[in-house]
Amino acid sequence: MVNSMHPSVERARGTLHGFGLDPEIRWFDEAATTAQTAAAALGIPVGAIANSLVFTLDGEPLLVLTSGAHRVDTAWLGERLGGTIGRASKDVVKQATGQVIGGVAPVGHPSPLRTLVDVALAEIAVVWAAAGHAHTVFPTSFDELLRITGGESTAVVP
Repeated sequence: MVNSMHPSVERARGTLHGFGLDPEIRWFDEAATTAQTAAAALGIPVGAIANSLVFTLDGEPLLVLTSGAHRVDTAWLGERLGGTIGRASKDVVKQATGQVIGGVAPVGHPSPLRTLVDVALAEIAVVWAAAGHAHTVFPTSFDELLRITGGESTAVVP
């Protein structure tokens, strides 16, 4: 599937271009549906992967871009946000992002999503995020993630 075209990837690419960015979207031969597999394929630390995780906050979709090095503490984060965070179903993820679990990009969604960006990603010069398909990633930075998503910088674990 190297260098293949895919509608979700093209939407993500189009959104990135709209922000003046033209990152190399890298295609893997095998799906990289976890931070560990993506990091291994790239030969980088797992903390340099920006996981795009969709949750619900009081029933509304919430995108959390978190370092692959840890898990979001949903109880703690929900308390900080003044609501209850739950795991979104695959149908909610698809409806909110237009993409499927395992390849959700931070951008390219049908409409803007409230987005939180893990402060742990600020410690990494180049972070890699999915580009809309489980076989794709692109390089970016913490500051770019904030800019292209309109995201809020926050800790996602105590």
